[in-house]
Amino acid sequence: MSEQEKPHKILFRFNSSLFGKEMVESLWALEVEADQGLYKIDSIPYYVPLIATEDIVRATYNKMEEGLLYQETVTPSGNSTIQVIRQNEDTPLLDLRKQFAEVGCVSVEVNEDFFVLEVPVNINYAVVKDKLDELEQQEEIEYAEPSLSDIHREQTSLAEATGSLLCFMLRRCNGNHTHLHSACCQQCHRTGF
Repeated sequence: MSEQEKPHKILFRFNSSLFGKEMVESLWALEVEADQGLYKIDSIPYYVPLIATEDIVRATYNKMEEGLLYQETVTPSGNSTIQVIRQNEDTPLLDLRKQFAEVGCVSVEVNEDFFVLEVPVNINYAVVKDKLDELEQQEEIEYAEPSLSDIHREQTSLAEATGSLLCFMLRRCNGNHTHLHSACCQQCHRTGF
């Protein structure tokens, strides 16, 4: 195995608003350019915000940590990381994860009620978000978007804007839009249409 193929652990130190304290998480990465300290993230972050798989990051050796310490993100991959917490104990966590696997998203189980979802850059996040919103509305899950790529953010903004316009136009035509997709109607209520 060459040095570039050998996985390296990189430590990430960050303040967690969720836990209200400084946290440390280590992620696996593959060496890209050793002389510049560049590595490609090769594992799904559980808690680290603003980092996703395949991001190119700079890390330097830190004597106190006795290992590589994250410095900055050099090139975002376009992938996103979504944290999902199961709310309904009667629904098996694996069943929830399979629903996202069907649309092309891999996930990793963190514990019996929590998994982290990776949304690859080539997957339309609007489809994934519709599923997340539907499951949240059914009180099956709650979710957070600690690392939502610009590409995925644009996809949901466009979908919400299009949905709001469609609901507004249909509502003006016949005054009844209850037959529309529930996510669209939720957006109408949030925007005041």
